[in-house]
Amino acid sequence: MEPSRVLRVNDVVTLSNVETSRTGPTGETIDSHRHRALGTASRASILEMVRDAGAGMTIAEVGERTGLHLSTARAHLDRLVDAGLLVKARASGGQPGRPAWRYRVAKTETPAPAPYRALAAALLDHLSRRNPGDVRAEATRAGHDWGRHLAAATAGGEDPVDTLLDVLRGLGFSPRRQETADGTVEVHLHTCPFLELVNRNPDAICALHVGVVRGALDHAGAPPNGAVLEPFGAPDACVVRLVVPRTTGEPA
Repeated sequence: MEPSRVLRVNDVVTLSNVETSRTGPTGETIDSHRHRALGTASRASILEMVRDAGAGMTIAEVGERTGLHLSTARAHLDRLVDAGLLVKARASGGQPGRPAWRYRVAKTETPAPAPYRALAAALLDHLSRRNPGDVRAEATRAGHDWGRHLAAATAGGEDPVDTLLDVLRGLGFSPRRQETADGTVEVHLHTCPFLELVNRNPDAICALHVGVVRGALDHAGAPPNGAVLEPFGAPDACVVRLVVPRTTGEPA
């Protein structure tokens, strides 16, 4: 019902209906795609379960925890990926073969500059059409060339890892160097500026990132083939594991 306004004319009181704008509550616009993805109790509980797991979960782990058939668990997980609520990648740890998909909650992250994202998307589409059976290898080779080009544009220095960090920082990965107990070096990537591309083709975009890492190291004079990228290798990051020579003056 429309509100009434009191009008007083010559001491005669009348009521008049007036139109008022109805703005409703303010807040974030509802993302209907995500809203529908969480429209079942099963998917909502799976999302919460994966979030609590930190490092992510495989389809088999979700099936075991929920009692769902593997195909049903996969369908729920992939629906959450399509809605942008989860991301998935193959966490191989550098081992051969094709390991199981591991799913992790997608974080709200700052994307890479638009030209980089457009270039990566066009490159992946080209590689998929050119050699759909071996897109990972093609993406790694293309990334290697891209990494060398990006490293050549940095100031450089004596430590190849510093060059790699500059390249990854410029792309928006928020990298952090970590020294391990066994004397190797890890670089933790705390954001994924190409997240929307990961969901489109996880194998290819992760392989492209491996190539960028190896190309940057190659340009900086470090052995490139020892670099391994493990998606979700840490609870809050993907992990690049490196085999690099010690710098001059560093204790053995």
